[in-house]
Amino acid sequence: MDSRQNQLKNNLRNLIEEIEKERLKYSSHQIIRLVAVSKYTNISDIEALYNAGHRTFGENKIQDLKEKSYKLENLPIQWHMIGTIQKNKINQLIKIKPSMVQSLDSIELAKELQIRLERENIKLKCLLQINSSNEYTKSGFNTDEAIDAYKKIIDIAPNIKLEGIMTIAANTENKQIIESCFKKTKDIFDKLQNYGANILSCGMSSDYKIAIANGANMLRIGSNIFKK
Repeated sequence: MDSRQNQLKNNLRNLIEEIEKERLKYSSHQIIRLVAVSKYTNISDIEALYNAGHRTFGENKIQDLKEKSYKLENLPIQWHMIGTIQKNKINQLIKIKPSMVQSLDSIELAKELQIRLERENIKLKCLLQINSSNEYTKSGFNTDEAIDAYKKIIDIAPNIKLEGIMTIAANTENKQIIESCFKKTKDIFDKLQNYGANILSCGMSSDYKIAIANGANMLRIGSNIFKK
């Protein structure tokens, strides 16, 4: 095993130990899934992490997702699209057949996806993106419209399999503000469990401990894993 692969294996192990500590503080019954965000890393690092036992990776751009999934098509990786989707890239996205899209951020996008998915006779697992911080730089549904939007998409887009919700907390070091974002999102998640929501995707390298303490069961972490 080369030194980089060994380092990645150690990074992953250390992170999983930290996640486990936080999980047990929240609930011994909670199961947490980890998406390794590979947007800033290369094929060899992804392959090394795969060889260390990790299977789920997230990309922000459809072009990067396309290139990396093609180059690693011999590996049974679960690819998640976690970035904003431009409508002119929908056909490319559907051809890639990601395991999940975490960034369903508008009714318009849901309608466009439904048209293409129905045409291809395929289904796509998605998470509804919530703009819990109300920052204009972030896409997603406002907290007060998210529940209605979730129900509407279930009705109008049968080829979209909604599995839960995702949020990105406020871009701040203020833990109380970050926690407020996660609490609001958890409240929405709880109300949507009767409508099939089982994934609450919150938390990145800088705030995953706060996310776990507020019920997150999926984390999207990149720099803590791929650091040198």
